[in-house]
Amino acid sequence: MNKWILRFLFAILIFSQAFFVNAADKFRVATYNLENYVDDPASKRPLKSEASREKICENIQALNPDVIAVQEMGSLNLLMDLRERLSKRGLEYPEYEFVNGWDKNIYVAILSKFPIVARRSHTNENYLLRGRRFYVSRGIGEIDIQVNEEYKFTMFVCHLKSKLAIGEADESEMRLKEAEIMRELINTRFAENPNANILVAGDFNDTKDSPSTRAILGRSNAKIGLVDTRPAEKNGDNLPSEKKGYPPRNITWTHFYGKDDVYSRIDFIFISKGMAKEWVGDETYVLAVPNWGLASDHRPIVATFEPEDK
Repeated sequence: MNKWILRFLFAILIFSQAFFVNAADKFRVATYNLENYVDDPASKRPLKSEASREKICENIQALNPDVIAVQEMGSLNLLMDLRERLSKRGLEYPEYEFVNGWDKNIYVAILSKFPIVARRSHTNENYLLRGRRFYVSRGIGEIDIQVNEEYKFTMFVCHLKSKLAIGEADESEMRLKEAEIMRELINTRFAENPNANILVAGDFNDTKDSPSTRAILGRSNAKIGLVDTRPAEKNGDNLPSEKKGYPPRNITWTHFYGKDDVYSRIDFIFISKGMAKEWVGDETYVLAVPNWGLASDHRPIVATFEPEDK
């Protein structure tokens, strides 16, 4: 065989080995509500500006997640638009999942650098509330992601009912019903394997102590209860909690509600106790950058893991 061909093949082998070693070191999972990433005037939502789209890409590039869940995506074509923009910045996401929920204006989706080896997203889940039937508006994403030959995890993604009041039902009751359905789906995975690697991400549209968020978390002392990764700003705050049972006073808000001038944490990454063994807490954070609000009224969060069952 020609010596130049041998050298070329050897270089490819060395590159491939280096790539897989680096890829297997750690991986990052993010979630980000993009706030109306839409371009259809018929949606009656504000159209996403070019400057806003580019700021979103800048923020995602800063996180460099291996897997990212997004909410308020306007269409599959717009997901491909985001994917292409990220590719131009050096972030390649060959795998994706687009969840066709009942809301035909905004959707949830997932981009992944790793193979998606199973797809079980739920687009027809429904419930009865005070004698009326409702559907989980944005559906629930559920996929299995193969990080390397040895490590795989299941990812759930949601965008629960907003706090916007509607005439048909109470918004908090609707949100709780959606959360309970999601918890049942999570329990199905635990029934198959109580030690499963499970990650739950998205915009829950309520704070941690709300009934809907607590329904997804489950009981903390239960084997199938989830762990809150609680991403915070990397701004130097490192003091412990002032009171037992309370979190430390670092900055964790993910959403700004302009009408009430309120900052709150409503975007979450929860993990199973099995996956918590691989969680890298000091590399889990909420992105804090100048002019973050040009992109969205939400800030993205990211959690980091070591891809080896422990």
